[in-house]
Amino acid sequence: MTAALQNDHPPEGGWTTDDLDALPEDGRRRELLDGVLIVSPSPTRVHQTIAGRLMVALEEECPDDYDVTQAVEVRINRTRSFIPDVLVTTSTAAAREPSRYEPHEVVLAVEIVSPSTRSIDRVLKPTLYAQAGIPFYWRIEVEDDGLVVHTYKIDAVNEVYTETGRWTKFVDTGEPFPVNLSIDRITPRRR
Repeated sequence: MTAALQNDHPPEGGWTTDDLDALPEDGRRRELLDGVLIVSPSPTRVHQTIAGRLMVALEEECPDDYDVTQAVEVRINRTRSFIPDVLVTTSTAAAREPSRYEPHEVVLAVEIVSPSTRSIDRVLKPTLYAQAGIPFYWRIEVEDDGLVVHTYKIDAVNEVYTETGRWTKFVDTGEPFPVNLSIDRITPRRR
């Protein structure tokens, strides 16, 4: 509970989503991995600009069956909870005005890789999102010469993602709905 957070000791048996619910709304990004609490640093301007621009761009192309949002929790189970940077959900789920989604309500999870979350976004989250049955995953990498968007589709039988594209100029895919997006559109201005 909150006492565990204040004295740096996890609750006996590890953290659960009940413990997350008891924590104060203080703007910290908290995720759970098998009962281990992961607290991420505040995102950078570049990270937030990419997320905001991507959300707007996807929203413009999004059919009525879906909804696009940012940084809403996905509760995988009692000891696993993640917050994708951008999500596409079913419109039925969005109509509930949720503060969290169940994995079956999420159609696409997008993570923007930060230096502090590289391994989590490249390896861990795609593995666990696929095991939870989320059909599509995008990973956005910030490289010296621009952004790279990696798109993936689930192989539901093996519960893994297979890469469907590595995009450096345009994301041009029909899944989860037709998207033709210029990478320049989501790229932050250089300062």
